[in-house]
Amino acid sequence: MKYLLISVMVIAMMVTGCATSKYYHLEKKEYDDFDYGFATKKIQVRNIRVAVIDEGSSEQVLVLIHGLGSYAKGWMKNIPELAKKYRVIAVDLPGYGKSDKGFYPYTLPFYAQVLTELLTELKIEKATFAGHSMGGQIAMVTSLLFPDRVERLVLVSPAGFERFSDGEGAWMSKAMTPEFVHDTTIRNIDVNLKANFYKYPEDASFMITERIQMRGARDFDNYCYAVSKNVAAMLDYPMWDKLTRIKHKTLIFFGENDGLIPNPFLHGGKTADVAEIGRSQIPDNQLIMIPECGHFAQFEKADVVNPAIIKFMED
Repeated sequence: MKYLLISVMVIAMMVTGCATSKYYHLEKKEYDDFDYGFATKKIQVRNIRVAVIDEGSSEQVLVLIHGLGSYAKGWMKNIPELAKKYRVIAVDLPGYGKSDKGFYPYTLPFYAQVLTELLTELKIEKATFAGHSMGGQIAMVTSLLFPDRVERLVLVSPAGFERFSDGEGAWMSKAMTPEFVHDTTIRNIDVNLKANFYKYPEDASFMITERIQMRGARDFDNYCYAVSKNVAAMLDYPMWDKLTRIKHKTLIFFGENDGLIPNPFLHGGKTADVAEIGRSQIPDNQLIMIPECGHFAQFEKADVVNPAIIKFMED
């Protein structure tokens, strides 16, 4: 029961899967074997190969940053539409997807530096950074540390607004070990995935199968290490006390029925109250609350998110 509770509280942000008997017989796969539906390429950033989807052709660039435990494929419903107008770079963060995995720092400033160096390698001066959940927190950190590389911010169900007490943070960091991530059962994988949605969409089933299949990958232990370190990283670099320093024009999305923000087990509360923290403190922002929508808003309500991003980019 303790492990199930921890799983729902913390790893529910991870893209995971469904507990039915057919999933116990899935073929194991390496990360590079997964089909993203788009061509991927690997860009050398320092000593790390960073996998990216690079679609569209425009001087305006959107960098899409996935959340905890996820990968670039989580933006599959957004890339085609956004790439009609912009160059879209969807990134597998180091430690995830097809990017290199190892004993990297995995702090949020580390990711901000990797992403800006990635822009340099791609000969892109600046871009709009769009991030989901942990990716939203990374986008905000990038805007503070490397403001000249950021055009605007798009934050989808961003982590970082919510405030955790020292005790809550210490408990979460201690609970989320690499071993705990590694040993997540198929049943708990199912619970975690469904917590991301208001109404679980059947076309999210690839998240189920691929999360289960990756358990046999050679780099799976390193993935588990990254997830564990990233939980601590988000707690170590909160944004609630830095939001007034964000100078970039910002678009914020939250699902009205987000079951993960605020944390329902540690202190509970209403998503709208967390969203209001960002709306009231980021100097130049627009907040869109999406009804009948959970945490994975860009997937569950792509028909709302995509046109709103396009309008925001054109304003």
